[in-house]
Amino acid sequence: MSASGVEPPGRRRIWLCADDYGISGSVNAAIRDLAARGRLNAVSALVAAPSFGRAEAAALGVLNSAAPRLAIGLHLALTAPFRPMSDGYAPVRGGAFLPLAATFCHAVTRRLRSDALAAEVARQIDAFGDAFGRAPDFIDGHQHVHLFPQITNVLLAVMKERVPDAWVRQCGRALPFAERFDDRKGLFLDLLSWRFRRRAAAHGLRTNPAFAGTYDFGETADFADLFPRFLNGLPEGGVVMCHPGFVDDELRRLDPLTTLREKEYTYFAADSFPAVLASRGIALV
Repeated sequence: MSASGVEPPGRRRIWLCADDYGISGSVNAAIRDLAARGRLNAVSALVAAPSFGRAEAAALGVLNSAAPRLAIGLHLALTAPFRPMSDGYAPVRGGAFLPLAATFCHAVTRRLRSDALAAEVARQIDAFGDAFGRAPDFIDGHQHVHLFPQITNVLLAVMKERVPDAWVRQCGRALPFAERFDDRKGLFLDLLSWRFRRRAAAHGLRTNPAFAGTYDFGETADFADLFPRFLNGLPEGGVVMCHPGFVDDELRRLDPLTTLREKEYTYFAADSFPAVLASRGIALV
């Protein structure tokens, strides 16, 4: 948006979504800072994280008090080290959800308990409502678990019943076929999202038209070089996932993605960032 407050005509409007709000106080502070500057327009809240609570929700929600500037969604957690919020969830390991690989294997072989999954999804939706005083604008999954077989079916059914007006993130990219093989993680999400989009449509739930933001999270990753590529071919309403933050002990305890969050924060906070969007005909929704 221009300094005059009038959005230039002809720009593609996208969602730039910071995931993992709630994972630690320092990550939360970094995300709120970027949102206040207008460098983000969507935030996904990890309500199952120990550092998430009503105070953190209020500090984020106040940014929408004068005028809507942020979509705020639920970042559904179903993997370790986070713990179930509902009673009787199973299977667990040491009181926490199963690790990512085990969760995927259980989902593919349909060994998760559908009733327990439904209760957990509903509980996290309720926790979001208790904290923010309203339903989530959208739902996605921490580590993309919402795309996994069995979990998809349960999530969409619960959303249809509880939050039918929310949209749900699909993670299929808008890339030519030949370019999809450069990013194995992105290709895997493309494949899962093809099925996911069909299931969401069958439930009458809205999805974003395209997705971007995956990379290998290696310590040598050059985010300033990567981010402009995420915008290539991204259509109106597309979602770019990001993970800005500051590092603290709580983040180190819960997640291996640490210093790269600070690199992402620095990139988005820089004075040059709005020019990157403008040069590619992009505006935030």
